[in-house]
Amino acid sequence: MTFYFIFADEERNTKKAKNRPSCLGYPVSIFFIVVNEFCERFSYYGMKAVLVLYFKYFIGWDNDLSTTIYHTFVALCYLTPILGAIIADSWLGKFKTIVYLSIVYTIGQVIMAISAIHDITDTNRDGTPDNMTFHTAMSMLGLILIALGTGGIKPCVAAFGGDQFEEHQEKQRSTFFSIFYLSINAGSLLSTLITPILRAQECGIYSKQSCFPLAFGVPAALMVVALSKLQQLWSTCIYFDICVHRSYSHRHSVFLPKLLIAQVKMVLKVLFLYIPLPMFWALFDQQGSRWTLQATTMDGNFGAFIIQPDQMQIVNPILIVIMVPILDSAVYPLIKKCGLNFTPLRRMTVGMLLAALAFVAAALLQIQIDRTVPNFPSSSQTQVKFLNLENTPVPVVVEGQEPFVVPGFNSSNNYMTLDTENVTVSAGGRNATAYFQKESRHTVLINADGMLQTLNDITEKPNQGMNAIRFVNGFRSHLNFSVKSDHLGPIAPLQVSDYFSVTHGKASFTIVNEEGQTCHYILQLGFGSSYTVLIPNTFTFGESCTENIKAIQDINPNDIHMAWQVIQYFLMTCGEVVFSVTGLDFSYSQAPSNMKSVLQAGWLLTVAVGNIIVLIVAEAGSLPEQWAEYVLFACLLVAVSIIFAVMAYFYTYMDPAEIEAKFMELEPDDKKRKELEMMTKDNLAYVNNETSNNTDVKQTKI
Repeated sequence: MTFYFIFADEERNTKKAKNRPSCLGYPVSIFFIVVNEFCERFSYYGMKAVLVLYFKYFIGWDNDLSTTIYHTFVALCYLTPILGAIIADSWLGKFKTIVYLSIVYTIGQVIMAISAIHDITDTNRDGTPDNMTFHTAMSMLGLILIALGTGGIKPCVAAFGGDQFEEHQEKQRSTFFSIFYLSINAGSLLSTLITPILRAQECGIYSKQSCFPLAFGVPAALMVVALSKLQQLWSTCIYFDICVHRSYSHRHSVFLPKLLIAQVKMVLKVLFLYIPLPMFWALFDQQGSRWTLQATTMDGNFGAFIIQPDQMQIVNPILIVIMVPILDSAVYPLIKKCGLNFTPLRRMTVGMLLAALAFVAAALLQIQIDRTVPNFPSSSQTQVKFLNLENTPVPVVVEGQEPFVVPGFNSSNNYMTLDTENVTVSAGGRNATAYFQKESRHTVLINADGMLQTLNDITEKPNQGMNAIRFVNGFRSHLNFSVKSDHLGPIAPLQVSDYFSVTHGKASFTIVNEEGQTCHYILQLGFGSSYTVLIPNTFTFGESCTENIKAIQDINPNDIHMAWQVIQYFLMTCGEVVFSVTGLDFSYSQAPSNMKSVLQAGWLLTVAVGNIIVLIVAEAGSLPEQWAEYVLFACLLVAVSIIFAVMAYFYTYMDPAEIEAKFMELEPDDKKRKELEMMTKDNLAYVNNETSNNTDVKQTKI
């Protein structure tokens, strides 16, 4: 009896599929799926954009621990798709898995928003949480739930969307995967723009702090919207995915064990083809690490607006939003008209080669940057220059170096590199022994009587395009220095302030003496520079107070414009669109009907493995030059692309639906067995019936 009910369910599902509402040739449910994916990706990328800053500035972790927890979270997000695929394909079905794990996802986002409210444990209302353990535990719980949610639904959403199309809608299904990928990057684009702005706001009940609750709360709200769209999809889809999946799988497992073996073979065949793919993601994911670090050494002034180094990543989703429609509606049809057989695996090979070219472009750009970056001292060297606090030139002799003269109220032009720590220095005829630490930079102050004072200079470019500024007080009394709300406090005569960070543009400094007189000094700053500002002994307050102030450049600003990175981003994005969108469609088309989520999970697993490759190569390589590491990654991907091309050449494309249809027809031996079972049942029923009748006759006679 169960056998016949299964056929009846499939017949009803077929009728439902034919009668489903459509719009422009696409199932209406597709539009709900795309909107849902946009909201989910906005939620994920928006939360991730400010996560490291949350760890560093709110939780109070150092850079290393913040980075470690961040990457652990990202890796977990790409490992949990395996769990989601197993749940979807063997238990709940895709749709229920998406709904249930989206609820888990939303709860995690809400917990993250709550964990960022400092007022919860700020009993003394000083703006700092008093019970950081509570906030840390809440945030870790929230991140675990988010990883389970976002990872669990990853392999299901794309596969569930593909399920909405009929076999004859192959073109529409391919377009859907392009639009689906477009919605992912649209969500990423907007969230990367909006969430950091929200985080920069100040909010709080008792004290105003960076508004992490709002930055996490808006992504949580987007997940609520995503859940509402799933509710609407429930009524639109009418259980289509669940019924077909459960009935179809149950029938095969009972009557066609050979089909299950064939399906497993199909999956393993595709998974074997996935082996080289992680290398692509190893290069792709460095946009958020190596390329961002590269941007910190570049000029982000675009005239009408300023791009910070960590904002350059937004170029990728912008280009994707532009390029996906162009490739889908213009490039691919043109290639087809030219008679070229641009198969999915060939597209993916081209995508990998484009990613390798992107890293070649990054290497060439890095070579140009290295020519403008100062040569900082090695572990066995020290670098020194001299700053004359007096108006008259001072002759200087350094042991082992050519004599030179330091102009008045100025410094020696460049740092000199020394290989010894103890050096005899003669300034103005006065000899002294100076001690310099290895792997460091120093500025030696020369005052009126030839006395020397050694300052420690910074030995790297300031982070995030900021500028490092310090003041030397050569004036005869104490001076106070401030910029905006930062106050350096009183600086005694012949003393030096600490470095403080200033953003690009016109920086206005206020100098105040003990009598309350003020002087406003403006310094035009670029990106990543360092200055020592000298207040000479001839300084006077008044309208011309800035005439004698001398700004001495210790580290030059970034000279290479950040726009040059667009070339590598363009190549990488071309590779991503050709590789990733095609890979999603290929994974779905080559997957058996009841194992589509498994292959989607396998596809996502390649991303996690790619991140592990980055750690291995970066740590094991230990290359002294960054451009050399870029070239290494490019060469590795070219080698892997060749291997993948060979594997693709011998790959035979499958039609899982056709293979499964053949197994659905009972084999001759199975037919005979079924006929024998039916005959046996009929005979037994006949014998039982005759026996019952005979018994009734005998009883009547008696």
